[in-house]
Amino acid sequence: MAQRVALITGGGKRIGAATASLLMEHGWFVLIHVRNSVVEAQQILEDFEQKNGSKAPAEILQADLNLDEDITSLLQVVSGHEMVEKSGGLHALIHNASIYSSQDYDSVSLETLRLNTRLHIEVPFVLTQGLLPQLRSANGCVIGMIDTSLGLAWKGLSHYTSSKAGLRQLMMNLAGDLAPEIRVNCVAPGAIIAADWESEHFASVVEKVPLGRAGETIDVAKAVMFLLESTYISGQIINVDGGWSVSP
Repeated sequence: MAQRVALITGGGKRIGAATASLLMEHGWFVLIHVRNSVVEAQQILEDFEQKNGSKAPAEILQADLNLDEDITSLLQVVSGHEMVEKSGGLHALIHNASIYSSQDYDSVSLETLRLNTRLHIEVPFVLTQGLLPQLRSANGCVIGMIDTSLGLAWKGLSHYTSSKAGLRQLMMNLAGDLAPEIRVNCVAPGAIIAADWESEHFASVVEKVPLGRAGETIDVAKAVMFLLESTYISGQIINVDGGWSVSP
């Protein structure tokens, strides 16, 4: 069996890094996209090589997803990559790149809103569209990394939650549009990692989690792996939040 190939956007840190590491451990070749996190991505490869005593099955691809020319270049590199051609296509496209910040609605600029919609909606749309031939030839799977905010009011996050809702709907639409050759699903992390500015709020969230603790990035990575391996699942959303989304 040919080695499977995955592209992970924003794969240098946190959830992206955990996912890249898990895929490599399971024999995948991973194209790790980063913008600035080159050093962190190199550490992922070094950790794998130290643990396994062999060269990491991965390559780091640097691109600023806010620049059209960088997206064009990224598409060219991935579509023509030796491993993609050798493996018969792209087996997984994981839309993990994200931006997350809190800001009062009154002060959110159009630039900030556009950056959120750019990274969470436009980029996944364009990357998926641009890699359709490679995904179809491998009967690949697309996964969108959303969140658990749908239907809830999160103070100071209107620009973020609305764009993530857009990504959710895009993935659901593509599950229909791209079937039966390509499966499309979402993973929605919750109570996993606190940003520096939300530590106090995060502590209050964890108190409401039925499992009584925060999750870890590996928990999200395992959900991604499950969806990649489950060839009869499409158009679904897995909440990885310790039951937080169903707590009263």
